[in-house]
Amino acid sequence: MKAFFEGIQDLFVNGLFWPYDFFRFMENWWVANTVNWIFFALCSIAFVYWMLQLKKYNDSGEEDKSITSHSYL
Repeated sequence: MKAFFEGIQDLFVNGLFWPYDFFRFMENWWVANTVNWIFFALCSIAFVYWMLQLKKYNDSGEEDKSITSHSYL
């Protein structure tokens, strides 16, 4: 199990977080946090899109919202 967790550590430390190692040595705060702002913008856009899709589905009236919608109820 120790090798398994060391493999996970190696994946994240040496693989997935390499952009942060590059930005760590820069002196400019704005450049160093560009990756975070990009992730924040992408997640915000995805969240708004998903909420609009849920509203469109809810407004279409396709879902059966009656209390006895299933036979076992």
